[in-house]
Amino acid sequence: MNTAPFQVVPYRSSLDRTQFKCGSEPLNHYFSQQVSQDIRRRVTACYVALTSDERIAGFYTLASASLLLQDLPASISKKLPRYPTVPAVRMGRLAVAQDFKGQGLGSALLADALDRAIRSEIAAYALVVDAKDASAVAFYRYHGLIALPDQAQTLFLPLASARSAGAGAL
Repeated sequence: MNTAPFQVVPYRSSLDRTQFKCGSEPLNHYFSQQVSQDIRRRVTACYVALTSDERIAGFYTLASASLLLQDLPASISKKLPRYPTVPAVRMGRLAVAQDFKGQGLGSALLADALDRAIRSEIAAYALVVDAKDASAVAFYRYHGLIALPDQAQTLFLPLASARSAGAGAL
């Protein structure tokens, strides 16, 4: 088992992405071919978990988003202003390299994303994710995210809930 400590930092182009393999070809392709263009176009921000020798162990992306008020559970939407949309932060992608799976890095990256969303000076109500499969849904539900009533693979967590729970406690 690899016991490398990780540091989560903003992605920079000097990092070697060629060796990153997470077991999902779409995520591997995105990270190797597309992420730098999305960063340059300011449609996403990317954060990477680095080992002490600057090997990329995982990454996630964040972007601004919104949720339709009508899509939220009634118990939540009734407590919010009657605007048609609610501001959110979307974690578009989350991946851990195969060599580092099973070490809790996915949970640590999720906690880091929540912490960044909470600390942002731009207001957002929730962190939202689009889970790719049942395993990802289970991962996010385990960490307290709530599925939208009519979209089981779109989950969210109110940032106030994450703040009161302590995002790092994931």
